[in-house]
Amino acid sequence: MDMNVSINNRFQEWLRRYAQVHPDKEFIYSISQEKSVTYGEADQVCRQIGQFLRQRGFVANDRVAIMSNNSIEHLLTYVGAMEYGATACTIHVEMNSLYIDEIIDTVKPKIILFEEDAELDLSSINDVEKLPLGLVGEAAAHTFFGQVGEINAEAIEIPVNIPEDIASIFYTSGTSSKPKGVMCNFADLIDNTLAVVKGFDLCQDDRILDFRSFNWMSAQVLSVLAPLSVGATLLLARKFSSSHFFNWIKEHQATIAAGNPTTINMLFNRPADIKGPDIPHLRYITSSSAPLLIQDWQQFETLYEVKVCQGYGASEVGWISASNEICYKRGSVGKPLAYQNLIIVDDDGVQLPANDIGYVELGPSAETEFKYLGADGEQQVAAKGRVNTGDMGYIDKDGYLFISGRRKDLIIRGGINISPLEIENVILTLPGIVEAATFGIEDKIYGEAIVAAVVLQDQSTLSPEDVINHCQQNLSTVKLPERVDIIEQLPKTDRGKLDRRSLKELWSQNQTLKSSI
Repeated sequence: MDMNVSINNRFQEWLRRYAQVHPDKEFIYSISQEKSVTYGEADQVCRQIGQFLRQRGFVANDRVAIMSNNSIEHLLTYVGAMEYGATACTIHVEMNSLYIDEIIDTVKPKIILFEEDAELDLSSINDVEKLPLGLVGEAAAHTFFGQVGEINAEAIEIPVNIPEDIASIFYTSGTSSKPKGVMCNFADLIDNTLAVVKGFDLCQDDRILDFRSFNWMSAQVLSVLAPLSVGATLLLARKFSSSHFFNWIKEHQATIAAGNPTTINMLFNRPADIKGPDIPHLRYITSSSAPLLIQDWQQFETLYEVKVCQGYGASEVGWISASNEICYKRGSVGKPLAYQNLIIVDDDGVQLPANDIGYVELGPSAETEFKYLGADGEQQVAAKGRVNTGDMGYIDKDGYLFISGRRKDLIIRGGINISPLEIENVILTLPGIVEAATFGIEDKIYGEAIVAAVVLQDQSTLSPEDVINHCQQNLSTVKLPERVDIIEQLPKTDRGKLDRRSLKELWSQNQTLKSSI
């Protein structure tokens, strides 16, 4: 194999290597589809995809729009397009349904590949080739995989890309604003993948269960590209199921299972009759996308006797930190990935010492460009060199990163920066509370006053006064909520994150959330 393959496109190198080393090993097993694809089969299909793209004249940075939910076909298309050296553009159909025409107009793909069951209306898009994905191995001439299956699997020895070309574009969820197309080049995507392998301590014997959408970089890197790089296996679920989750782990011998705070809370509130010793092959469950509250973390690990290992990332930069069952600390999102060169800085950009809270700043190199797709379809550079993620946190003396909240969520009272998470963690130690959220409202004297919203467990008789009394015993005076509202549920985004903005908007409209003191 020409050395340029390794330099320019590690995806092709990895797939070819493991197709030779263990061709019959499962690369992906789809639980909902009840079928698998081996490394040998994946290599053949991706070779055919490369030939399909070459026949259509694809060159580096030409875009393949993939509009599909989790499936083997979705992932083989994603890997196959990048292995050839083109750009894979994954678009979450449900999240971005209102903006499909606008996104396609911006992406300007040379081909659109879509899942027929998604029931997309693409009738207004007429100037680009459109094909339903179809199924691998199905002889259907009108589908992408039907046509790909008829092509010779001759290898394309030299990919069409160089490291600086764009490997992937994915669209943010667009829950609070229009979705944004985030761009990642081959070099940065490979660096992030290799760092994730080290941070989560992945190896070829791992079997990673993941139900999250593979239209986003988080799942793409942790559960497809990282396993590919070490010859491991992905256990693919179409969506989360609290009633099936542990059965999947047990039946398919998962060693790592992906999760997030929402799913971990669902598993805790709907307990399954299973413990860690019943699934000894499971190393840990991951949690990412939002901070996992310490109380929830402790309760889950106590109930199931399974470790939870947090990771942390951002759309524009990929994974930032990771942990594993050997290297983790409760409350932390793990240790920063070394290549990200992460530091904590103050308002002036000066690096802070251990345990001081400041802004999370990172940048792999002075030449790193953080790009997004402009409205005209061209690359736009949001930042170069280093970037502030907008999150606040600190690094402790052992090198573990702790996230204390978003900069925009800080409550500033009497000139003091207050993290909502600190107050929420205290409130959640009070028995009878399921969820809590705090935010600032205007105060003419101190700038902001603190309001807390809490969700009670069934049968709980706690009052707002009980919550305030508890806070008075565990918080300094400046951090005490002036008001507590008891509500039925906290607003969440479509990705399961606390929607603090909606909570504040509800307050601003009514000066209350529900029943209050």
